[in-house]
Amino acid sequence: MLVRDYMTKNVVTADTPANRDEILKILKRTGISGVPVMKDGRLIGIITRKDLLRNPHETQIALLMSNEPITITPDTTLREAAEIIINKNIRRLPVVEDGKLIGLISVADLVGAVAQLKITDEIRQHFVSKTFALWNETPLTVVGRIMEIGHADAIPILDSENKLDGIITERDLIRCSCIEDDVEVSDFSNGTDDDEWTWESIRDMHVISYGISRIQLPDKPVKLAMVKKVIAVPVNAGVSECALKMKRGRVDQLPVVNGDKRLVSMLFDRDLIRVLLNDKPQ
Repeated sequence: MLVRDYMTKNVVTADTPANRDEILKILKRTGISGVPVMKDGRLIGIITRKDLLRNPHETQIALLMSNEPITITPDTTLREAAEIIINKNIRRLPVVEDGKLIGLISVADLVGAVAQLKITDEIRQHFVSKTFALWNETPLTVVGRIMEIGHADAIPILDSENKLDGIITERDLIRCSCIEDDVEVSDFSNGTDDDEWTWESIRDMHVISYGISRIQLPDKPVKLAMVKKVIAVPVNAGVSECALKMKRGRVDQLPVVNGDKRLVSMLFDRDLIRVLLNDKPQ
């Protein structure tokens, strides 16, 4: 199983010079989580939606992107690609041949390969992860901060009866985010109104106004931004069965529920692809 047979060949890229607003538009339009950054036909970096969300005030692509990304060749095996993605905690690997970008292998592509393997092992044995959930009235701004602090790519959302009501992901945050322009004022003066020795003209001359631009989440409850039609699986679902659901639903995770349809854990794509290593999540 070689990368060349499973990689995405029509890769969406961003060319420098580019700005953050252009990247945000690409991510919103395509729904992908990251794009390679090119300069004069040469790969120079990767920028992801996580980079944008964690650095909302930064506008320069050079400071947002990851430089010198790890690359592989089309003859790399899927096992080797999965091992790099898991060990380096990344979600995609550019595929380069003769110095040119010819494709991209992502976690989603590896999940597609797992779906074809017809693995019937139950996910509850080795692949599910503990999780936490939020109330559907939690403000979206708070949700974004919780996801950042907790390094969470997705969080299940519960209603007032503790039933699974939806799921919020980084993709949803990007989809509903906007660019906010504002003016802030900084006072670098050495004196204050209480200092008798300072002249008013000296105090005022050190006040500086400057424009800022940042990615902003709307002030609304998460239930208005979350995905409501959630694809959930039981604890005894098979590995390849779940991989197929992820592929068809174009999702990175599946809530795992018990017989009463209550949330018990989460199944993430990064854990699922460990089957390609004949390994188990820690």
